[in-house]
Amino acid sequence: MKKFAAPALAAALMMAAPQAFAEGPPFGKPEDQAYAAKVWAAMEAMNLAGDHMIRAFPYDGTDPHGKMLETFYATATIEGHTGALIVKRNFGPEGVDADQVLADPGKHLGAVTVMFKREEGYDPDNQDWFWAKFLPDGSLDKNPKGMALAGRVAKGAKKGCIACHSGAGGDDYIFTTDAPIGKMGMK
Repeated sequence: MKKFAAPALAAALMMAAPQAFAEGPPFGKPEDQAYAAKVWAAMEAMNLAGDHMIRAFPYDGTDPHGKMLETFYATATIEGHTGALIVKRNFGPEGVDADQVLADPGKHLGAVTVMFKREEGYDPDNQDWFWAKFLPDGSLDKNPKGMALAGRVAKGAKKGCIACHSGAGGDDYIFTTDAPIGKMGMK
């Protein structure tokens, strides 16, 4: 009976591998990109993105977000779910200062990074956050492999959104505040 264990295990693994591969990476899928478009639309409606976006005084940032940052906390409703929305505008290049960003923010805006608290069960391992990195025009940025940065970005990786933010204090994946932002809009 023992001599059949190895072939049976090998067969089971071979059958399971295509299923795992078929699922693909945990981000950048068409459904992630479609959801990110809805997040961007909600941000535009709230004047957190687009031509009429509100501004804040930029503060010193750190990698990977940018030399100067603006951060906004809100709640948004997307597909009938209301959750916390964190919008971080990333300005550069290296050496840019607050006065330069204030004088010409469009020239210095490099990306807009977003965390949106999705419905319970979306990604319970990572507090149900949806991650996206947009270019200033609202299109999604891509990683070096050409994958759109939306969804469970870099889940299971040693680097990336989830890997970095999982180290934030308070078990909420948020570095900038200890306020209960991750519970905003939650029922």
